[in-house]
Amino acid sequence: MRKMSDGVEAALHCALVLSGLPEDKVLAGKHLAELHGVSESYLLKHLRALTAADVIIAIPGPRGGYRLAHIPQQITLLDIVEAIDGKEPAFICREIRRRAPGKSQDPCNYKRDCFIKSRMLAAEQLWRNALRSQTVADLMQDGEQQISPSSKLLVSDYLSLHAR
Repeated sequence: MRKMSDGVEAALHCALVLSGLPEDKVLAGKHLAELHGVSESYLLKHLRALTAADVIIAIPGPRGGYRLAHIPQQITLLDIVEAIDGKEPAFICREIRRRAPGKSQDPCNYKRDCFIKSRMLAAEQLWRNALRSQTVADLMQDGEQQISPSSKLLVSDYLSLHAR
């Protein structure tokens, strides 16, 4: 499995929190950072990436903040992962097979992709498809079932206090 950056975790949690906002409300970046116990400067970098990827919307100004750009059913986990970590493949074939002491001198032997590269890219495609098939709405459903009532109340109270 590909190692994802820490920003992916923060971005997923932020998307989940923003999914709980009323449609006409936003939450400031500093409040998202406070809610998750991360620095504001760290989180703002990831919120900018989510905004650039059209996952969230940034509303400027003193009463501004963030909200989801689409309904939770339309934002996939892959959208969030790619917004933070990029769309580049996790596996990069460097064609080391061409450097081995016993390498073929016949260039025709290297016309086809390396079979290791093919297998790795196929596995990565399965991983991406799995992320593409899951949405923020799925996270909301998981949260409904797995977050304790007391934690739900704390977050709800926090959003009521800070949503604009």
